[in-house]
Amino acid sequence: MVDPAAPEAVLPALAVLTPAVTAFALPLAHIAGLGRRGVEALALLSSIITGFFSVKLLAAALSDGTPLTYCFGGWPPPLGIFYEVDVTGALLGCLTACLMFLIVLFSVGYMEDDGRLYLYYTLLMVVEAGMLGCFYTGDFFNLFVMIEVTAISSYALVSYLRSDRVAVAASLKYAVYGALATTAYFAATVFAYGSMGTLNMADMHAKIAGIPTPLTGTGFANVGLGLLVFVALALYAFTYKSALFPNHFWLPEAHSSAPTPVSALLSGLVVNVGIYAIVRFTYTVIGGASAVGKYLPIALLATGAASAVIGGLLMNLQRDVKRLIAYSTVMNLGFIALGYGLSTDLGVAAATYHLVTHAVAKAMLFMSAGLAIACVGSRNLSDLEGVGRASPFIGFMIGVSTLTLAGVPPLSVFMSEYALITAMVRAGNYFALAAFLTAYVSGAVAYLKLLYVTCVKPPRKPRTEIRGRGATYSVLTILAVACVALGLLAPLIFRSVFMPAAHTLMNPSQYLKAFLHYASTLTSYSP
Repeated sequence: MVDPAAPEAVLPALAVLTPAVTAFALPLAHIAGLGRRGVEALALLSSIITGFFSVKLLAAALSDGTPLTYCFGGWPPPLGIFYEVDVTGALLGCLTACLMFLIVLFSVGYMEDDGRLYLYYTLLMVVEAGMLGCFYTGDFFNLFVMIEVTAISSYALVSYLRSDRVAVAASLKYAVYGALATTAYFAATVFAYGSMGTLNMADMHAKIAGIPTPLTGTGFANVGLGLLVFVALALYAFTYKSALFPNHFWLPEAHSSAPTPVSALLSGLVVNVGIYAIVRFTYTVIGGASAVGKYLPIALLATGAASAVIGGLLMNLQRDVKRLIAYSTVMNLGFIALGYGLSTDLGVAAATYHLVTHAVAKAMLFMSAGLAIACVGSRNLSDLEGVGRASPFIGFMIGVSTLTLAGVPPLSVFMSEYALITAMVRAGNYFALAAFLTAYVSGAVAYLKLLYVTCVKPPRKPRTEIRGRGATYSVLTILAVACVALGLLAPLIFRSVFMPAAHTLMNPSQYLKAFLHYASTLTSYSP
């Protein structure tokens, strides 16, 4: 266990506070007369510092093997807000911070200065702080707060281009249904607190398992009944946030209507918050301590199978390129849910690996397609015929991202999908395997159609070369290298990063031990 006095102990707080403070600083910098370049430089500096903290946090979590903890204000859990970061949380936080840096850098070369650009970067910083807070927190009420922070800023980013009526309508739909989901989650926390007397995740696990803890004992009421209501309401909220069937309906409109960097943010990162919350709830809070826990993986398998198959089929019906890419997010989230639903270390590791490879490749595809759309002025697939020939660089990037997502070896998604198939076969779950293969074939057809139309098919009319800025080209190059590296280095990183993440997630004893270490200090206070 990391010593509370060690420098690493404050990394979770620093990683969240850096973008949060920057979000307050950016409007002040604008008022003080800082121009576009100054605002962009401040946002980039913040994302670099946050990335540094998140990488250090992941390294510390991997080296120690136990969760890193931080008590805000010095208050021990469950009295105060408690951050508890295991390898899975640190890994997703690192992914988020690194991709956010690339999204900010891409925005520097892509977004036009309309006089409100400081608001755009402010919202990006708020989203980043919210997502990192979700991955690092050990408290379900704090998770609710951070989900709301992430969601509200995401609604605003979707409708950032106020002149686009479709985007405003999509943002409104996203917000209305999102408010219903978070209201259900808030009600879930009420039932959980009423029955268990706590909202700390480790403390909730102790109550469900019948383990007494300092201050809160073994629960205040019927823990089993409170848990049932909590499960029903929380799962509804989390399936909405992760766009899993049947709550996937909002995603294609919201993700396709947003500005291109925001589409990459939403499909590559924001949806991960919901699936992470489901998994944390399934394996850490319940963790086999209740009969309810046996049915949650089954629910994950069912929703994952439906999401994968429906998303893959609907990809082939789209003429709008961004909607096609958005439906592929629904399909891949289904793949991830299938892996987590297997309830094996290999399945959980493969699902987390696919979450990472999908995030990188999906961000790259949205960005490269966004550059082509900006040149042509249309998102219709037929209008984009031969656009990759007009700019070999953009065509190459579209090719790398589509081939990666289509699962072509040795690129990254092929390796994560191979790991998922291996986990399904070893678990003997042929229902999951059948659903995965059905969706995989359907999705691959759609990806290859997109590649053929944009990069192989001759253009209907002469096209000028797509012009971009150095920042956009640099980001796409980095993402392309990442797609290749995550595939070629798969044996090494899967064994050294993703398997330890799965082991810590599937075995909540260390998570509980870290909580009890701090909670025990309550008994040492003098009356």
